[in-house]
Amino acid sequence: MKQIVVLTGAGISADSGLATFRGAGGLWEGYEIEDVASIEGWYRDKATVLDFYNIRRKQAADAVPNLAHHALVNLEEKFDVTIITQNVDDLHEKAGSGKVVHLHGMLREVRSETDENLITDIGADPIRLGDKAADGSQLRPNVVWFGEAVPMIERAYDLVTDADIFIIVGTSLAVYPAAGLINFAADDIPKYLVDPSVPEAYLDENWVHIKRRAAEGLPILVEQLLSED
Repeated sequence: MKQIVVLTGAGISADSGLATFRGAGGLWEGYEIEDVASIEGWYRDKATVLDFYNIRRKQAADAVPNLAHHALVNLEEKFDVTIITQNVDDLHEKAGSGKVVHLHGMLREVRSETDENLITDIGADPIRLGDKAADGSQLRPNVVWFGEAVPMIERAYDLVTDADIFIIVGTSLAVYPAAGLINFAADDIPKYLVDPSVPEAYLDENWVHIKRRAAEGLPILVEQLLSED
């Protein structure tokens, strides 16, 4: 069975109503990114960071998968599919995808401020100042902020290296190290980008660019791949 690796970004979640921080009028409007998505911002004002992620957590819990998420589940009929997502929602899991690697963590999880391995699933519940992990330290979102290491990136490199088909959906390829995954795909495999915008990273002529939103373009691509196999 051929291995398909799919890298998904904010664009696939946007079609489920979850705004991206790059969009004008998005959820992040009114917040400076460095204030709510950096380790420095956390130590500067924990209450603001917690409030911000409490809002995001509730919105993600209420969101439902769209046609793009369901299309990726359909791919599992004939392919071994692994999704590498930059998103911190659980829409891929809600849709039924079997293998999902979260590069930047998950909104529904919290962890100890001092022990990154002490993780708890709280669903849509809020975190407040004074909420403690089992080790007595403040709970924080289990997400990767700017200035922090990306623990799953090495696994992602290996997955893309071994892929028979590589698909990128809903990302501008502006955020590293995730954007660097394009350099690990073999030259001779089929490679697809589904996104209406021109990517910030350079893609050579071996890439097929489907210039549509995720919920529009991905079902078309999946139907094509299933019919060809």
